Amino acid sequence: MGKLAVAMTVSMWVTPISILVNRIVPDPYMDEIFHVPQSQQYCKGNFRNWDPMITTPPGLYYLSLAYVASLFPGMFLLQRASSLLDVCSTAILRSVNGALAVICSILIHEIIVQLRPTLDRRRAAFYAVILTLYPLHWFYTFLFYTDAASLTVFLAMHLACLKKKYWLSALLGALAVLIRQTNIIWMLFVACGGVVDITLTMRGNSARVDNFDVSITENGLLSSKNSTASAGLKKRKAKSTVNITDHSNPRKGGTTRIEDSGLIDEIRTILLGAWHLKWSLFIHFSPFLLVLIAFVAFVCWNGSIVLGAKEAHVMSLHFAQMMYFSLISALASAPLHFTFHHIKAMLSSFRKSRPLSIYLSFLALIAGLLSVHFFSIAHPYLLADNRHYPFYLWRRVINAHWSTRYLLVPLYVYSWLSIFNILGKSCKKIWVLGYFMACAAVLIPAPLIEFRYYTIPFYILMLHCQIDEGTKWVLMGILYTVVNVFTMWMFLLRPFKSVHESGLQRFIW
Repeated sequence: MGKLAVAMTVSMWVTPISILVNRIVPDPYMDEIFHVPQSQQYCKGNFRNWDPMITTPPGLYYLSLAYVASLFPGMFLLQRASSLLDVCSTAILRSVNGALAVICSILIHEIIVQLRPTLDRRRAAFYAVILTLYPLHWFYTFLFYTDAASLTVFLAMHLACLKKKYWLSALLGALAVLIRQTNIIWMLFVACGGVVDITLTMRGNSARVDNFDVSITENGLLSSKNSTASAGLKKRKAKSTVNITDHSNPRKGGTTRIEDSGLIDEIRTILLGAWHLKWSLFIHFSPFLLVLIAFVAFVCWNGSIVLGAKEAHVMSLHFAQMMYFSLISALASAPLHFTFHHIKAMLSSFRKSRPLSIYLSFLALIAGLLSVHFFSIAHPYLLADNRHYPFYLWRRVINAHWSTRYLLVPLYVYSWLSIFNILGKSCKKIWVLGYFMACAAVLIPAPLIEFRYYTIPFYILMLHCQIDEGTKWVLMGILYTVVNVFTMWMFLLRPFKSVHESGLQRFIW
């Protein structure tokens, strides 16, 4: 059981549900009213037309054009306008995301195998299928939104970087940014992970060969200049204190013996290693730098990170967004975070490192309260659009009473501490810090509470947490299935009329 089995399993629900969605909701809905006509313009070869209400770049439309052209090559060769509109129908364009969902499941499986080469293949396939059911990703598989494409290309970029194919990774990173601008942060996060990967591998190899004269080849491996190095290395192997168990994944705790050191020691080790390897790192990661320079140039030229509707997407300091993300992510993986055993293990860990853990928890609590009080934003879209679930969560939970938002802060803080605790068991401290900073860079500037923004960081969390308890994964699968059935039932079978919008309205994430 491998990636083929995963792809077939995902196809078994993608195909029938896509047919059902297109039969009950044949016309574009919500943001599709912008994406579908724009993509149809591209199908007709009109690349100069642009809807000013669209905020994201045209990456999704280029992918859709390539997808439709591969399905109906004859139509495009004949250049028949009416036929082009037929093949670029709403149903066909939605099927782009269905195909991407299958590809996405394969990428999830491959990343799990890459990060955990000793994991049983059946378990890897099972985990991949469960993660493909994640409600935010699953729901938007059946609509023509940018989410499935953004996640799929990001995962492809991440996998390429894990396999040390940095130029391919950077190319995929450019495509990810062309689909959604905030992917520039995730591209930099992946690139930094690659730098840590090479640096720790080199440092570990240097420790193993001790005083031998070594040089770096262009593929990032160490080669000895001394013909007797191999024999000498064998003699010293038994005396070596360095333990390198997996060069392909330095995020795991066993790469070198710095896992027991503090964050400052890790940063020092990586900075020193990066300085010694600066030219090799520059050669490997210069493509990422080129993408970053191009992105900065675009923002300067455009005057904003978004393309259209700039007045509704002004960058702001929305620190409370980080709180919402932690809780939503923890709830989406509740069997990992809210069990008696896990809470007991966290308390035991805190007791071992007190008073520092108590001090840091107190600071986190204060920061959470300040974020909720001074940096909590109620966007006009959030307050006015009753078609989205965040509308009801805001009114009936977060803002139900003036005290509720403050009473939720300990739960937010616990969620972050639990995330740190789980990631800390399998990842380097510096990697966890980088993950937190990347989340902050993506989420804090966003004024609108939109759960779709949490998809990529959630997948990063789940792919790197390396939890093996099968019962917890089964419970997550059940949780996702229940949520997916409920949200799709509400979307398809519980439409309603609104005084603000014409036609039938439907509930959506």
